[in-house]
Amino acid sequence: MFTGIVECTGTLARIETLDSTCRLWIEAPEIVSELREGTSVAVDGACLTATSIEQATFTVDVIGTTLERTVAGGYQEGERLNLEQAMVLGGRVDGHLVQGHVDGIGHLTHVIEDGEYWIMDFEVPRDVFALSVRHGSITLNGVSLTISDLLPNRVCRIGVIPFTYQHTNLGGLTAGAPVNVEGDMIGKYVQRVLASRGDPERNES
Repeated sequence: MFTGIVECTGTLARIETLDSTCRLWIEAPEIVSELREGTSVAVDGACLTATSIEQATFTVDVIGTTLERTVAGGYQEGERLNLEQAMVLGGRVDGHLVQGHVDGIGHLTHVIEDGEYWIMDFEVPRDVFALSVRHGSITLNGVSLTISDLLPNRVCRIGVIPFTYQHTNLGGLTAGAPVNVEGDMIGKYVQRVLASRGDPERNES
């Protein structure tokens, strides 16, 4: 479980393809000393397992399903990745509850600087848009964000402050860029309960 508050960005130093999976070497000196083999790390919002620690670098293995459902399938060496370690039970949740289970890929459709912040529009998967609400939470590339408006064509509008724009990889995105999208966990459960009303079989599953 994560909070969507990115601790740092790392650099994708190396990619090795292994049959239907791939191994990523991520350079992240800010957090690597706190990692252990087997611990969970959100990489652009996808929960992955640190498999080895080497000085300032750690590795993760990405299976085929994750490569298909996330932006990891299009990674290139040298990319900047958002990183967050798993939250500590009883600690502060400055963002919102994030599982690290990416629902799908969205795309940046429009970005404009408006005074001291940026307005960014993202087209998101249909099932995520269905449970999104104005002023509700959404996770994009592992960043906990607030939806400022819902627009036609499944577009969520986000206002991004300078700190987030500069300290995450959202600041490097251009129109058309893909992002990992995770819908609000609470919204998913509410939607599930409402959908199962009057359906005994769904209530028992």
